[in-house]
Amino acid sequence: MLKSTRIESIDILRGVVMVIMALDHVRDYFYYGSFFNDPTDLETTTPILFFTRFITHYCAPVFVFLAGTSAFLYGSKKTKSELFKFLFTRGIWLIILEITVNNLIWKFDLTYSRLILQVIWAIGLSMIALSLLIYLSRKALILIGFIIIAGHNMLDQIVMNGSSLKSSIWYILHQSNFIYISDTHRIGVFYPVLPWIGIMILGYCLGALYSKNYEPALRKKWLLIIGSSATVLFFVIRGINIYGDLMPWEAQDTTAKTIMSFFKVTKYPPSLAYTLITLGPALLFLYGIESVKNKITDFFLVFGRVPLFYYFLHVLVIHTLALFGMLIFGGNWKHMIITAEVFDNALLINYGYSLFVVYLVWIGVIVFLYFPSKKYMIYKANNKDKWWLSYL
Repeated sequence: MLKSTRIESIDILRGVVMVIMALDHVRDYFYYGSFFNDPTDLETTTPILFFTRFITHYCAPVFVFLAGTSAFLYGSKKTKSELFKFLFTRGIWLIILEITVNNLIWKFDLTYSRLILQVIWAIGLSMIALSLLIYLSRKALILIGFIIIAGHNMLDQIVMNGSSLKSSIWYILHQSNFIYISDTHRIGVFYPVLPWIGIMILGYCLGALYSKNYEPALRKKWLLIIGSSATVLFFVIRGINIYGDLMPWEAQDTTAKTIMSFFKVTKYPPSLAYTLITLGPALLFLYGIESVKNKITDFFLVFGRVPLFYYFLHVLVIHTLALFGMLIFGGNWKHMIITAEVFDNALLINYGYSLFVVYLVWIGVIVFLYFPSKKYMIYKANNKDKWWLSYL
């Protein structure tokens, strides 16, 4: 096997969040009532269920942020025009994959009656936006990224309804909502793209810290400063409770609920508070993991080096297991073909298992996926001359 020149700490962090991401998706398909209940609803959740959902908040922002970092590192060996071409075409490719492949494996619905635009779509659009911005100076990019992330919550008060062209464009940019195409078909914009663009831009700028001749000690210093500052700023902004999230926190009738209310930050779209409490600790993780090399980091490295392959495979495996679970333990397996009708009629309202089962399935899925992921990682490392592998 050829030795990889990729930066291990970045891939380790990506691998950790990919593994955690599978927990969230197993919960989606296996936990009782998960198709219709919010695990962060303070009236119905439990601390362990809330934490199970909260820990997975780290996945999407880290995934998008590191996609920006990887774009910088890829571009450091290319001309600006070559980087533009790669980001633009890969962005379009990811959007196509989101619409066709990802929606199919999430739903098994050949009619695409309930099309959902999620993180792959957001990465694709963000890459297209980044491809147009790479010609700006790094200082300009940092400023744009900060303005988007820190300022987009000022747009929270703009709320639109309906499926007009104007409303649809706003949903794509900042307001999570459904666009109704017909009585039987709709598009759910779950990842409004504006703040994700800001996150990718700052991830791209962070890539400079991983340049070939950048001093490791100075890089770790900046990771510690930025990560600590972002984490502390979360507690300050959230404590003031005036700005930074669509939903202010409130004192509850129990301490546990009050804590959960404090950490109940908005993901759709990612608020300033959400971004700070996810990316801050992620940068601290990069700081701490840089010099660590052992069997545990090697394990996570496998998933971090084949993120797109792993993403599609893990959704397919989890959904298939849920379908077979209904065949084995009872229920109508056809309801696991998740059409708009299934949601409209709440056909899965009483489906699901305990949280204990969710964690067991999650562990089994990760163990199973390790082997094909490692095989594909080795294949990629030994076939760097194949340009198309950079799109997968």
